[in-house]
Amino acid sequence: MSSSLASTPPNEGTRRVLSARQARTVQGLTVAALEELRAVGYEQLTVRNVARRSGVAPATAYTYFASKEHLVTEVFWRKLNALPEPRIDRRRCPADRVTDALADIMRLAADEPALMSACTIAMMADDPDVRHLRDRIGLELHRRFAAALGDGADGGVLRALDLAMAGALVRAGTGHLPYADVPGRMAEVATLLLEKRS
Repeated sequence: MSSSLASTPPNEGTRRVLSARQARTVQGLTVAALEELRAVGYEQLTVRNVARRSGVAPATAYTYFASKEHLVTEVFWRKLNALPEPRIDRRRCPADRVTDALADIMRLAADEPALMSACTIAMMADDPDVRHLRDRIGLELHRRFAAALGDGADGGVLRALDLAMAGALVRAGTGHLPYADVPGRMAEVATLLLEKRS
């Protein structure tokens, strides 16, 4: 079992509290989903095959995940939520601190290309559970930017960073920007935004 997935709160589902047994089932499904993504990719991924890999009935899997989009987005949320808090060195300039805040996320992207590619498609789904997770993911990215910029960060700068990050992840997920280049591009955006504010 992946340790980074295992560190997710055990009783938390997308929108409900889970019993210990249910949490183990969901945990098994998310681990199996990641394994299945690595093996067959997003196009061939099905909730039914993830259930088989996890050792549960398809009906059980569908109890927790209405679609493969929901399942993939949950996997990404759990991986993101399990990342350590970024270490922010206040002596560094704000643009460098933004880059530091993204370091673990970009390592995740580099380590899990199949997941990141799948998320580019899955997170666009018009599904209430995906929307809920998309909001949580956005809030976590926003929180990291706010921590990097520190107390009194300008709300307009934070909103612009949120938008730039969303665009950068879509570009990277569609193959138009290497994930390794995202922190540098975000540092450029932060520098431009902060220069305009000073």
